[in-house]
Amino acid sequence: MADAMTQSLTIRRPDDWHLHLRDGTMLQAVLPETARHFARAIIMPNLVPPVVTGAQAAAYRERIMAALPEGMAFEPLMTLYLTEETDPEDVAAAHASGLVKAVKLYPAGATTNSASGVRDFDKVRATLEKMAEIGLPLCVHGEVTDAEIDIFDREAVFIDRVLDPIRRATPGLKVVMEHITTRDGVDYVKSNPERLGATITTHHLVINRNNILVGGIKPHYYCLPVAKREEHRLALRAAATGGDARFFLGTDSAPHLDELKEHACGCAGCFTATNTLSILAEVFEQEGALDRLEGFTSLNGPAFYGLPVNEGTITLSRGEPVVYPDKIDTEAGPVTVFDPMMPLHWRVD
Repeated sequence: MADAMTQSLTIRRPDDWHLHLRDGTMLQAVLPETARHFARAIIMPNLVPPVVTGAQAAAYRERIMAALPEGMAFEPLMTLYLTEETDPEDVAAAHASGLVKAVKLYPAGATTNSASGVRDFDKVRATLEKMAEIGLPLCVHGEVTDAEIDIFDREAVFIDRVLDPIRRATPGLKVVMEHITTRDGVDYVKSNPERLGATITTHHLVINRNNILVGGIKPHYYCLPVAKREEHRLALRAAATGGDARFFLGTDSAPHLDELKEHACGCAGCFTATNTLSILAEVFEQEGALDRLEGFTSLNGPAFYGLPVNEGTITLSRGEPVVYPDKIDTEAGPVTVFDPMMPLHWRVD
């Protein structure tokens, strides 16, 4: 509910449907940045080694909860990393216990810590069929990894070569196209209303590929899937702010130490957990869609996953620009907070 006189906006407490927390000291440093504003988050399983079994997911959840500062309320929604050796019955048992809310598909080599991902999709057919049977969503990193495919075309090719055949072969499967970055992704979701949703990140609403490359390489804007042309960014903004319930927030907030980002072979990822809600409010205001922010951040995701909406609320207030820290300190070194390159007038009270 927006109040024009007081310039405030109260919404249900949001969720993040795609989050990297890492492990160890990094987990301890970045978890509070999400738990401060978000009630729940889908936790990515691409640790080293990856979270493949229900037992591993339970152990990871325990480490997350142990790292949660006293007085903060947060629910990690666990996922399993799909491999060619994944046991469909273990997946079903982990889901039946209430622990696991999705399974994550990484094509092998597509992004950070994805070496254990899928190369032969026929080898995961039984798992996908079991997931369709029990209603467990598949979250996909939607890029092919073929060397001959240009990096800016890999999402569109993935839709044609991989995603559409998977959905046709397993028509009951619920699928989340994670962190879509192209008009092609937006159009595919809109043309397939059944059992298909998509997350959109904060940073892909703000940056295009020029922001990475013009005037020198900007490593803290380098992410995978990589930011595309401006026409694609505008398509994402229209999808996120347009009120379509098939699109919802998944920040893909991905912390890396500065020394590994500012490197001859820098890591992919933007760390947005700290200032995401201020950035989103600014974007939605620019698009004249503040009344739709709650749907994108707090309502559409739970509806797709079949979970209740959060009972609590948060209030954002508009005023003088908010100053966020440039970096988050960890025991191993600093992590740079995403810079949206614009003043942020909305703060979470």
